Amino acid sequence: MAKSSKKYLKRERDKVDDKQDDAPAAKIKKWTNKQRVLVFCQRGIDYRGRHLMLDLRSLLPHSRADSKLDRKDEVNVVNEVCEMKNCNKCIFFQMRKKQDLYLWMSCIPHGPSAKFLVENIHTMDELKLTGNCLKGSRPILAFDKAFDGAAHNRLLKEMFTQIFSTPNLHPKSKPFFDHVFSFSIVDNRIWFRNYQIVSQADFSLTEIGPRFVLNPIRIFSGSFGGSTIYENPHYVTPNEHRHRVKKMAAQKYVNRQKAYKKLDIRRSEMEIPVNELDTIFHTVTEADILAANNK
Repeated sequence: MAKSSKKYLKRERDKVDDKQDDAPAAKIKKWTNKQRVLVFCQRGIDYRGRHLMLDLRSLLPHSRADSKLDRKDEVNVVNEVCEMKNCNKCIFFQMRKKQDLYLWMSCIPHGPSAKFLVENIHTMDELKLTGNCLKGSRPILAFDKAFDGAAHNRLLKEMFTQIFSTPNLHPKSKPFFDHVFSFSIVDNRIWFRNYQIVSQADFSLTEIGPRFVLNPIRIFSGSFGGSTIYENPHYVTPNEHRHRVKKMAAQKYVNRQKAYKKLDIRRSEMEIPVNELDTIFHTVTEADILAANNK
């Protein structure tokens, strides 16, 4: 009995030693790129912006949610919220005048951060496009060649890569690549599209949404503040855009009234000759007889 118990203990020790030897190899296979993105918004956001925020949460398995931020709080409070949620990236939605949606992307806590105006929003439920991808699968990021040009575009490309790319071996992710995030620069704006890979043989794609356009405003050196690294010279504020539209509509009315006045002037200046045949079919009335007698 003593010899058998010694052999059993020896076998158990060997098993423990083997597990300890294999431990470093197992650690390599664990989740190492621990990117966590906090996706939330400020109070007062409309339904379209809220649905877009929920779509981004469903597309990013490494994202986290939080309650809405009070409108009285400063934007710098978002840094503290991200630290409490243990997040090093943030996507924050902010609305002004119940119609202008702004998007902040920031690297916590030292920056940089970028502010965009969100335009042409179309959510998944609104588009109802054919196609479906596995929830939690890792996306392929496709960038336009224009991102390799200017310095601010290269910076935005790096931010998009760190925020929208799902880390490898993430606990909530699936080991598949079945959709593509497309970022393209057209008309000094960044266009976002989401496509599903229908067939890997010919790499055919179909759009599944959501889709939106980001109009860059500024890039800051810090997180939600700091010195301005880049300011978009082509950016026009929504208030200025609405003012221009109203001014154009008012100018159409002014031009129409000027055309009417010019037409009246031309008619008054024209000398229309009297045609003798105009009175052939004129019926003589009592008023005409009285007028002739008075003469």
